[in-house]
Amino acid sequence: MIAKPAPSSIAIPTTMKAWVLGDPDELTLVDKPVPRPGPAEVLIRIDAVAICATDLEIISGGTPALIEGELPFNKNFTPGHEFMGTVIELGPSVDEFAVGERVAVEIHAGCGRCERCREGMYTSCLNYGQNYGQHDKGHRANGYTTDGAFTQYAVNHVNTLVRVPEGMSDETATLIVTAGTAMYGLDVLGGLIAGQSIVITGAGPIGLLAVGVAKALGASPVILTDLVDERLQIGLKLGADHVINAGKESVHEAVARLSGGRGVNYVFECSGAPNAVDDAVKLVNRGGRVCLGAFAHEPALVDVRHIVSNNIYLYGIRGEGQSAVKRAAALMAQDKLDAALIHTHTFPLSELPTGLRYAREKLDGAIKIVIKNQEI
Repeated sequence: MIAKPAPSSIAIPTTMKAWVLGDPDELTLVDKPVPRPGPAEVLIRIDAVAICATDLEIISGGTPALIEGELPFNKNFTPGHEFMGTVIELGPSVDEFAVGERVAVEIHAGCGRCERCREGMYTSCLNYGQNYGQHDKGHRANGYTTDGAFTQYAVNHVNTLVRVPEGMSDETATLIVTAGTAMYGLDVLGGLIAGQSIVITGAGPIGLLAVGVAKALGASPVILTDLVDERLQIGLKLGADHVINAGKESVHEAVARLSGGRGVNYVFECSGAPNAVDDAVKLVNRGGRVCLGAFAHEPALVDVRHIVSNNIYLYGIRGEGQSAVKRAAALMAQDKLDAALIHTHTFPLSELPTGLRYAREKLDGAIKIVIKNQEI
Protein backbone atom coordinates (compact mmCIF):
# COMPACT_ATOMS: atom_id res chain seq x y z
CA MET A 1 0.00 0.00 0.00
CA ILE A 2 1.36 3.44 -0.95
CA ALA A 3 1.61 5.74 2.05
CA LYS A 4 -0.35 8.96 1.82
CA PRO A 5 1.81 12.12 1.82
CA ALA A 6 1.85 13.95 5.12
CA PRO A 7 -0.03 17.26 5.16
CA SER A 8 2.16 20.35 4.94
CA SER A 9 0.17 22.10 7.66
CA ILE A 10 -2.51 21.43 10.26
CA ALA A 11 -4.76 24.10 11.77
CA ILE A 12 -3.42 25.26 15.14
CA PRO A 13 -5.71 26.94 17.67
CA THR A 14 -4.51 29.72 19.93
CA THR A 15 -5.76 28.15 23.17
CA MET A 16 -6.12 24.63 24.54
CA LYS A 17 -7.72 22.85 27.45
CA ALA A 18 -5.31 21.76 30.19
CA TRP A 19 -5.55 20.29 33.66
CA VAL A 20 -3.54 22.31 36.17
CA LEU A 21 -2.46 21.41 39.68
CA GLY A 22 -3.53 23.67 42.56
CA ASP A 23 -3.18 22.34 46.09
CA PRO A 24 -2.29 18.64 46.53
CA ASP A 25 -4.84 16.42 44.73
CA GLU A 26 -6.59 19.47 43.28
CA LEU A 27 -6.82 19.50 39.48
CA THR A 28 -8.77 22.10 37.50
CA LEU A 29 -9.53 22.18 33.78
CA VAL A 30 -8.53 25.58 32.36
CA ASP A 31 -7.62 27.31 29.10
CA LYS A 32 -3.94 27.79 28.32
CA PRO A 33 -2.16 29.29 25.30
CA VAL A 34 -0.98 26.71 22.79
CA PRO A 35 2.85 26.73 22.98
CA ARG A 36 4.93 27.29 19.84
CA PRO A 37 8.08 25.38 18.93
CA GLY A 38 11.53 26.90 18.97
CA PRO A 39 14.70 25.70 17.24
CA ALA A 40 15.04 21.88 17.22
CA GLU A 41 11.46 21.57 18.56
CA VAL A 42 8.09 20.48 17.21
CA LEU A 43 4.53 21.13 18.33
CA ILE A 44 2.62 17.92 19.01
CA ARG A 45 -1.12 17.45 19.18
CA ILE A 46 -1.47 15.04 22.08
CA ASP A 47 -3.65 12.14 20.96
CA ALA A 48 -3.28 9.89 24.03
CA VAL A 49 -1.47 9.86 27.37
CA ALA A 50 -1.07 7.03 29.86
CA ILE A 51 -1.28 7.51 33.61
CA CYS A 52 1.88 6.57 35.50
CA ALA A 53 2.21 5.91 39.23
CA THR A 54 4.62 8.84 39.35
CA ASP A 55 1.82 11.12 38.15
CA LEU A 56 -0.13 10.10 41.24
CA GLU A 57 2.90 10.86 43.42
CA ILE A 58 3.33 14.30 41.89
CA ILE A 59 -0.35 15.23 42.12
CA SER A 60 -0.49 14.22 45.80
CA GLY A 61 3.00 15.01 47.07
CA GLY A 62 4.78 17.14 44.51
CA THR A 63 8.05 15.25 44.17
CA PRO A 64 9.89 14.53 41.95
CA ALA A 65 8.41 17.48 40.03
CA LEU A 66 10.28 20.77 40.31
CA ILE A 67 8.70 23.97 38.98
CA GLU A 68 10.43 27.32 39.47
CA GLY A 69 12.80 25.53 41.82
CA GLU A 70 10.01 24.40 44.14
CA LEU A 71 7.20 21.87 44.46
CA PRO A 72 4.68 22.19 41.60
CA PHE A 73 1.60 23.24 43.57
CA ASN A 74 -0.31 26.40 42.57
CA LYS A 75 2.08 27.24 39.71
CA ASN A 76 -0.28 26.73 36.75
CA PHE A 77 1.55 23.42 36.20
CA THR A 78 0.13 20.59 34.06
CA PRO A 79 1.30 17.06 35.01
CA GLY A 80 1.39 13.90 32.85
CA HIS A 81 4.29 12.49 30.87
CA GLU A 82 3.68 9.18 29.02
CA PHE A 83 2.19 10.43 25.77
CA MET A 84 2.03 10.13 22.01
CA GLY A 85 0.59 12.36 19.35
CA THR A 86 0.83 13.94 15.91
CA VAL A 87 3.43 16.48 14.79
CA ILE A 88 1.53 19.59 13.66
CA GLU A 89 4.22 22.28 13.49
CA LEU A 90 7.98 22.32 12.98
CA GLY A 91 10.32 24.73 14.70
CA PRO A 92 13.09 26.57 12.83
CA SER A 93 15.59 24.24 11.09
CA VAL A 94 13.65 21.05 11.94
CA ASP A 95 13.77 18.52 9.09
CA GLU A 96 14.06 15.29 11.11
CA PHE A 97 10.26 14.94 11.26
CA ALA A 98 7.34 15.96 9.09
CA VAL A 99 3.96 17.46 9.86
CA GLY A 100 1.43 14.65 10.23
CA GLU A 101 3.83 12.03 11.63
CA ARG A 102 2.75 10.11 14.72
CA VAL A 103 5.34 10.04 17.50
CA ALA A 104 5.83 8.74 21.02
CA VAL A 105 7.68 11.12 23.31
CA GLU A 106 10.44 10.43 25.80
CA ILE A 107 10.07 12.25 29.09
CA HIS A 108 13.53 13.75 29.43
CA ALA A 109 15.48 16.13 27.24
CA GLY A 110 18.76 16.74 29.04
CA CYS A 111 20.59 20.04 28.96
CA GLY A 112 23.15 18.58 26.53
CA ARG A 113 25.98 20.44 28.26
CA CYS A 114 26.63 18.68 31.57
CA GLU A 115 28.86 15.66 32.14
CA ARG A 116 26.00 13.19 32.44
CA CYS A 117 24.25 14.34 29.26
CA ARG A 118 27.52 14.09 27.31
CA GLU A 119 27.78 10.50 28.56
CA GLY A 120 24.28 9.75 27.27
CA MET A 121 22.76 9.73 30.78
CA TYR A 122 20.31 12.53 30.08
CA THR A 123 17.76 11.22 32.59
CA SER A 124 20.43 11.94 35.21
CA CYS A 125 21.11 15.45 33.87
CA LEU A 126 23.05 17.47 36.44
CA ASN A 127 20.92 20.49 35.54
CA TYR A 128 17.61 18.76 36.31
CA GLY A 129 15.00 21.43 36.93
CA GLN A 130 17.31 24.34 36.16
CA ASN A 131 14.92 25.94 33.67
CA TYR A 132 13.04 28.66 35.49
CA GLY A 133 13.20 32.43 35.75
CA GLN A 134 16.38 33.84 34.25
CA HIS A 135 18.28 30.63 34.99
CA ASP A 136 17.66 28.24 32.10
CA LYS A 137 20.20 25.47 31.58
CA GLY A 138 18.10 23.84 28.86
CA HIS A 139 16.90 20.76 30.73
CA ARG A 140 13.29 19.67 30.13
CA ALA A 141 11.22 16.82 31.56
CA ASN A 142 7.54 16.56 30.60
CA GLY A 143 5.30 16.72 33.63
CA TYR A 144 8.27 17.04 36.00
CA THR A 145 10.08 20.32 35.29
CA THR A 146 7.88 21.62 32.46
CA ASP A 147 4.21 21.34 31.60
CA GLY A 148 3.17 17.79 30.89
CA ALA A 149 0.61 15.94 28.81
CA PHE A 150 -2.76 16.18 30.57
CA THR A 151 -3.64 18.75 27.92
CA GLN A 152 -4.10 18.99 24.14
CA TYR A 153 -0.76 20.27 22.79
CA ALA A 154 2.89 20.16 23.83
CA VAL A 155 6.28 21.26 22.51
CA ASN A 156 9.16 18.78 22.51
CA HIS A 157 12.77 18.60 21.36
CA VAL A 158 13.37 16.38 18.33
CA ASN A 159 15.77 14.24 20.39
CA THR A 160 12.83 13.00 22.49
CA LEU A 161 10.70 11.77 19.58
CA VAL A 162 10.25 8.20 18.39
CA ARG A 163 8.12 7.36 15.37
CA VAL A 164 5.07 5.24 16.15
CA PRO A 165 5.12 1.98 14.16
CA GLU A 166 2.58 1.84 11.34
CA GLY A 167 -0.73 0.29 12.35
CA MET A 168 -0.18 0.72 16.10
CA SER A 169 -3.12 2.18 18.03
CA ASP A 170 -2.80 5.42 19.96
CA GLU A 171 -3.43 3.56 23.22
CA THR A 172 -0.63 1.07 22.61
CA ALA A 173 1.71 3.82 21.44
CA THR A 174 1.49 5.51 24.86
CA LEU A 175 3.08 2.35 26.30
CA ILE A 176 6.24 2.70 24.22
CA VAL A 177 7.70 4.95 26.92
CA THR A 178 6.88 2.45 29.68
CA ALA A 179 8.49 -0.30 27.63
CA GLY A 180 11.47 2.01 27.16
CA THR A 181 11.89 2.27 30.93
CA ALA A 182 11.95 -1.52 31.15
CA MET A 183 14.50 -1.63 28.32
CA TYR A 184 16.64 0.99 30.06
CA GLY A 185 16.67 -1.08 33.26
CA LEU A 186 17.99 -4.08 31.35
CA ASP A 187 20.51 -1.89 29.51
CA VAL A 188 21.84 -0.55 32.81
CA LEU A 189 22.16 -4.05 34.23
CA GLY A 190 24.38 -4.74 31.26
CA GLY A 191 25.53 -7.99 29.74
CA LEU A 192 22.13 -9.67 29.53
CA ILE A 193 22.46 -12.33 26.84
CA ALA A 194 20.28 -15.20 25.68
CA GLY A 195 20.07 -17.95 28.23
CA GLN A 196 20.81 -15.87 31.33
CA SER A 197 18.28 -15.87 34.15
CA ILE A 198 16.33 -12.97 35.62
CA VAL A 199 13.77 -12.37 38.35
CA ILE A 200 11.44 -9.40 37.96
CA THR A 201 9.80 -8.40 41.24
CA GLY A 202 6.51 -6.51 40.97
CA ALA A 203 3.94 -6.94 38.20
CA GLY A 204 3.12 -3.30 37.69
CA PRO A 205 3.34 -1.77 34.20
CA ILE A 206 7.15 -1.55 34.16
CA GLY A 207 7.61 -5.01 35.68
CA LEU A 208 5.18 -6.61 33.25
CA LEU A 209 6.79 -4.99 30.23
CA ALA A 210 10.22 -5.91 31.61
CA VAL A 211 9.07 -9.53 31.35
CA GLY A 212 8.30 -9.04 27.67
CA VAL A 213 11.54 -7.17 26.97
CA ALA A 214 13.68 -9.72 28.82
CA LYS A 215 12.00 -12.57 26.97
CA ALA A 216 12.45 -10.84 23.62
CA LEU A 217 16.17 -10.45 24.41
CA GLY A 218 16.48 -14.17 25.11
CA ALA A 219 16.65 -14.29 28.90
CA SER A 220 15.88 -17.72 30.33
CA PRO A 221 14.27 -18.39 32.62
CA VAL A 222 12.26 -15.22 33.16
CA ILE A 223 10.67 -15.34 36.62
CA LEU A 224 8.01 -12.86 37.77
CA THR A 225 6.84 -12.27 41.35
CA ASP A 226 3.80 -10.37 42.62
CA LEU A 227 0.90 -10.65 45.05
CA VAL A 228 -1.93 -10.56 42.50
CA ASP A 229 -2.65 -13.72 40.51
CA GLU A 230 -4.42 -11.83 37.71
CA ARG A 231 -1.29 -9.77 37.04
CA LEU A 232 0.89 -12.87 37.16
CA GLN A 233 -1.33 -14.40 34.48
CA ILE A 234 -0.66 -11.37 32.26
CA GLY A 235 3.04 -11.93 32.96
CA LEU A 236 2.73 -15.43 31.57
CA LYS A 237 1.14 -14.05 28.40
CA LEU A 238 4.07 -11.64 28.08
CA GLY A 239 6.53 -14.52 28.22
CA ALA A 240 7.34 -15.30 31.86
CA ASP A 241 8.59 -18.87 32.22
CA HIS A 242 7.58 -19.01 35.89
CA VAL A 243 5.46 -16.85 38.18
CA ILE A 244 5.54 -16.73 41.98
CA ASN A 245 2.79 -15.32 44.18
CA ALA A 246 4.83 -13.84 47.03
CA GLY A 247 1.81 -13.97 49.32
CA LYS A 248 1.40 -17.71 48.92
CA GLU A 249 4.95 -19.07 48.87
CA SER A 250 8.51 -18.08 49.72
CA VAL A 251 10.10 -16.29 46.79
CA HIS A 252 13.57 -17.29 48.01
CA GLU A 253 12.67 -20.96 48.17
CA ALA A 254 10.93 -20.89 44.80
CA VAL A 255 13.84 -19.13 43.06
CA ALA A 256 16.33 -21.50 44.70
CA ARG A 257 14.32 -24.44 43.37
CA LEU A 258 14.08 -22.99 39.88
CA SER A 259 17.78 -22.08 39.76
CA GLY A 260 19.18 -25.29 41.20
CA GLY A 261 20.12 -23.45 44.38
CA ARG A 262 22.46 -21.01 42.64
CA GLY A 263 20.25 -17.91 42.34
CA VAL A 264 19.77 -15.91 39.15
CA ASN A 265 22.03 -13.66 37.12
CA TYR A 266 19.83 -10.59 37.41
CA VAL A 267 17.01 -9.09 39.43
CA PHE A 268 14.94 -6.14 38.15
CA GLU A 269 13.14 -4.73 41.21
CA CYS A 270 9.88 -3.01 40.27
CA SER A 271 7.76 -3.35 43.42
CA GLY A 272 9.09 -0.63 45.71
CA ALA A 273 8.24 -2.81 48.73
CA PRO A 274 10.11 -2.01 51.99
CA ASN A 275 12.02 -5.30 51.99
CA ALA A 276 12.44 -5.50 48.21
CA VAL A 277 16.08 -4.41 47.94
CA ASP A 278 17.31 -6.79 50.62
CA ASP A 279 15.30 -9.61 49.06
CA ALA A 280 16.67 -8.81 45.61
CA VAL A 281 20.34 -8.98 46.58
CA LYS A 282 19.70 -12.41 48.08
CA LEU A 283 18.06 -13.74 44.91
CA VAL A 284 21.07 -13.19 42.65
CA ASN A 285 24.11 -15.42 42.55
CA ARG A 286 27.64 -14.29 43.35
CA GLY A 287 28.61 -11.47 41.02
CA GLY A 288 24.96 -10.94 40.11
CA ARG A 289 23.33 -7.62 39.32
CA VAL A 290 20.27 -5.87 40.73
CA CYS A 291 18.48 -2.94 39.10
CA LEU A 292 16.10 -0.80 41.18
CA GLY A 293 13.32 0.61 39.02
CA ALA A 294 10.70 1.59 41.63
CA PHE A 295 10.39 4.53 43.99
CA ALA A 296 10.29 3.25 47.57
CA HIS A 297 8.22 5.26 50.04
CA GLU A 298 10.60 4.88 52.96
CA PRO A 299 14.26 4.05 53.69
CA ALA A 300 15.10 0.35 53.65
CA LEU A 301 17.54 -1.82 55.58
CA VAL A 302 19.89 -3.80 53.34
CA ASP A 303 22.44 -6.48 54.22
CA VAL A 304 25.55 -4.67 52.96
CA ARG A 305 27.81 -7.43 54.22
CA HIS A 306 26.03 -9.86 51.90
CA ILE A 307 26.39 -7.46 48.97
CA VAL A 308 30.12 -6.94 49.53
CA SER A 309 31.03 -10.53 50.31
CA ASN A 310 29.20 -11.76 47.21
CA ASN A 311 30.43 -9.04 44.84
CA ILE A 312 26.88 -7.99 43.95
CA TYR A 313 26.28 -4.96 41.75
CA LEU A 314 23.42 -2.60 42.61
CA TYR A 315 22.02 0.00 40.19
CA GLY A 316 19.26 2.57 40.24
CA ILE A 317 17.56 3.90 37.10
CA ARG A 318 15.56 7.00 36.34
CA GLY A 319 13.17 7.04 33.42
CA GLU A 320 14.02 5.77 29.97
CA GLY A 321 17.56 6.84 29.09
CA GLN A 322 20.11 5.90 26.46
CA SER A 323 17.50 6.00 23.67
CA ALA A 324 15.92 2.83 25.10
CA VAL A 325 12.47 4.02 23.95
CA LYS A 326 13.47 3.64 20.30
CA ARG A 327 14.65 0.07 20.90
CA ALA A 328 11.45 -0.78 22.78
CA ALA A 329 9.40 0.61 19.88
CA ALA A 330 11.33 -1.68 17.53
CA LEU A 331 10.45 -4.75 19.63
CA MET A 332 6.80 -3.71 19.61
CA ALA A 333 6.83 -3.09 15.85
CA GLN A 334 8.26 -6.60 15.31
CA ASP A 335 5.51 -8.13 17.48
CA LYS A 336 8.10 -9.36 19.98
CA LEU A 337 6.47 -7.41 22.81
CA ASP A 338 2.69 -7.17 23.17
CA ALA A 339 2.48 -4.08 25.36
CA ALA A 340 -1.25 -3.80 24.69
CA LEU A 341 -1.80 -6.58 27.25
CA ILE A 342 -1.34 -4.10 30.11
CA HIS A 343 -3.79 -1.49 28.78
CA THR A 344 -7.00 -1.97 30.74
CA HIS A 345 -9.05 1.26 30.60
CA THR A 346 -9.53 4.38 28.47
CA PHE A 347 -11.13 7.70 29.48
CA PRO A 348 -11.52 11.02 27.62
CA LEU A 349 -9.42 13.99 28.70
CA SER A 350 -12.49 15.58 30.30
CA GLU A 351 -12.67 12.59 32.68
CA LEU A 352 -9.05 12.62 33.81
CA PRO A 353 -9.98 12.67 37.54
CA THR A 354 -11.92 9.43 37.04
CA GLY A 355 -8.96 7.85 35.28
CA LEU A 356 -6.66 8.92 38.11
CA ARG A 357 -9.02 7.37 40.65
CA TYR A 358 -9.06 4.08 38.75
CA ALA A 359 -5.26 4.10 38.65
CA ARG A 360 -4.83 5.03 42.32
CA GLU A 361 -7.38 2.54 43.67
CA LYS A 362 -6.70 -0.13 41.02
CA LEU A 363 -10.41 -0.34 40.32
CA ASP A 364 -11.76 -3.04 38.03
CA GLY A 365 -8.33 -4.65 37.65
CA ALA A 366 -6.77 -1.42 36.39
CA ILE A 367 -3.15 -1.63 35.29
CA LYS A 368 -2.55 1.02 32.65
CA ILE A 369 -5.12 3.77 32.15
CA VAL A 370 -5.01 5.76 28.91
CA ILE A 371 -6.51 9.23 28.50
CA LYS A 372 -7.62 10.09 24.96
CA ASN A 373 -7.63 13.67 23.73
CA GLN A 374 -10.86 14.94 22.24
CA GLU A 375 -12.64 18.21 21.67
CA ILE A 376 -13.90 19.53 25.02
